[in-house]
Amino acid sequence: MFAVIKTGGRQYRVVPDDVLEIGKIAGDVGTIVQLGEVLVVGGDTPVLGTPTVAGASVAAEVLDHKRGPKVIAFKKRRRKNSRRKRGYRDEITVLRVTEILTDNNKPSIGPRPKKEKVEVAAADGDEAPAARKKAPAKKAPARKAAAKSKSEKK
Repeated sequence: MFAVIKTGGRQYRVVPDDVLEIGKIAGDVGTIVQLGEVLVVGGDTPVLGTPTVAGASVAAEVLDHKRGPKVIAFKKRRRKNSRRKRGYRDEITVLRVTEILTDNNKPSIGPRPKKEKVEVAAADGDEAPAARKKAPAKKAPARKAAAKSKSEKK
């Protein structure tokens, strides 16, 4: 089953477990958000919306809020000593689609639990891995004295 959703002025074709980057939407990291503008619900019998499918929504988990690549707008007018440089970075929300809902259903799948890092204990038990001493940093080699020029030799 797939769906075509509209958010931020763009349309996306999504299936469950898709990860997509969209324009920034409200929602904390780890929460489930519902996207209500569903244009098409596909499957065995596709349903086309006029303009949206009534009662359909897409549930997605917010994975991250970040910023997109830097875009620079540089304008120059030749021979006029006039130029302008502007730049910006888009605000992006990263989502993982959890399920496609129809008939005004509520999301049944919650956010995935975070994977916790497991610390490995030392075999001898006398030193923890975090307490290990780091090797001293190597010194940079000494620089050679600058060669004297011909004027200094005379």
